[in-house]
This record gives sequence, C-alpha cells and structure tokens, in this order.
Amino acid sequence: MSQINAAGTFTLGDRTVKRLGYGAMQLAGKGVFGPPADRGAALAVLREVVESGVDHIDTSDFYGPHITNQLIREALHPYRDDLVIVTKVGAVRGSKGEWHPAFSADELTRAVHDNLRNLGKDVLDVVNLRAMFDVHGPAEGSIEAPLSALAELQQKGLIRHIGLSNVTATQIAEGRKITAIVGVQNQYNLAHREDDALIDELAREGTAYVPFFPLGGFTPLQSSTLSEVAKRLEATPMQVALAWLLHRSPNILLIPGTSSVAHLRENLAAASLALSADVIAELDGI
Repeated sequence: MSQINAAGTFTLGDRTVKRLGYGAMQLAGKGVFGPPADRGAALAVLREVVESGVDHIDTSDFYGPHITNQLIREALHPYRDDLVIVTKVGAVRGSKGEWHPAFSADELTRAVHDNLRNLGKDVLDVVNLRAMFDVHGPAEGSIEAPLSALAELQQKGLIRHIGLSNVTATQIAEGRKITAIVGVQNQYNLAHREDDALIDELAREGTAYVPFFPLGGFTPLQSSTLSEVAKRLEATPMQVALAWLLHRSPNILLIPGTSSVAHLRENLAAASLALSADVIAELDGI
C-alpha cells in the first residue's frame, strides 16, 4: 500500500484520491462485450485492487454491458468508505457490441439507474458524460441538453459529482455554465499529446484530468524509444509510460486497466518509479 502512496493524491470533487487508480473496462469480455473468460480471475483482480490501497475505480454500465459493474458489486460491496467509483454515461451497446450514442434525457436517466442498480449504490460518486459526436476522439457539438439532464439527476440526489469525457475545451466551457465539472477524461499519452494546453489549464483551476489509453497509438519507432528507456530503468514500458504521466502534471489521475493480478501489481509499482530530468526530457521527445 505504501508503494501506491508514492504518487501522491489529488481532489476529485469533494474527495481526495490517490493518483494511481484502476480502470475496470478490461474485465468484460473481448471487445468490452459479454462476460469475462474467467469470472473468478476478474473478481480476484478487483479484490487485489482495493487491498493494494487503490481508492479510485473507473467503470461504466456500458462495459459488457452491465458486466463490470456487476463484478465490482460482487467483489467489493459493501464498499469501503474511502472508495470512489466513477462511471460514464452517453453510450449504449448494440446486439453485436457496436457503440451507439445515448444522449436523450430518457436514455441518460435509464443509464444512471442501471449504474445505481448494478453497482448497488444509492448515489453515484462521479458520473462522466461521454461525448459521442465522434467515437474515435473529441469532436465539436453541443452538450447542453444531455448535461442539463444529468444536472437534474444530480439535483435529485442520484449523482454527487459530474465530469466529462471525450470532450473539447469548448465543450468543457459550455458544461461549466450548467454544473461544476470535477474531472475530464480524454485520450492522452506520450504519443498523443493534443491536450497539453488543456491539462495545464485544468491544473491551474484544480480540476482533475484522467487520461485513458496510456500506451495507445504508438508507432514502432516510438515504442522502441520507450522500450530502451524502460530497459535502462529496469522497468516495463507501461510502468515508464505511467510514471511519465504522473510526472507530467499533479492533476493527472491514472486508471490503467488489466484483467491480471500480476499486471495490476506491475502497474501500481509505477507510482514509485522515479524519472530523472534527463529521462523526462528524452520521453518528452517521443
């Protein structure tokens, strides 16, 4: 547990969480659809997560769908008082696992109640609205109507805090006119740094930034550079990529996912991986 504490903490709404958390997406079946191949192994990972001191779990009822939330409830309910579970709404799954936007008030209300039921909670700690104007990345489009629907559910006491996912700076500004935004969850890593300016702005404002796909989108050359650095540090490329993110800005909260206890332990070890200024400069050049 002391290992994960090395990364420090940051605020998420009215809660303080450790900067290295866990993302539950990979606990579902292939393509984030259907049940896991080994349910027992998935439950073991979740129990190891909290036993390791993680207090921030990211999930969604459209993972599976319903699967990851049901696993979380089975493994961890009743929940520790310090555990913050963050979920997402704004999408649904088709019969073959395809992703569809779900932005209407009725769809969002149904999604919130699905999350409450499958997680076994009376109120959701944080709900991220995932913009689906482009499934592959942020794209402009108004989020006023769906976010207003979530804000109404927040006022009814079903949601404690609201965040945004897969969004642009314009959409964040639009969202803040409707409700407080406690966090932003976008793709960001060594190879995809389009949000550099946004991260710095959010840090100045005290807002959490939660990157996903910490190793996604690397070219072979970039992966080679990362692997060489990892070898010198006697670490894995994933550990180095996670450590770089932790060094990047104090408002970054990590949610690396895995369905393996061994891989989980490797990820959590990144919290105590020190990077020198020279190494950071080398990684910045990727």
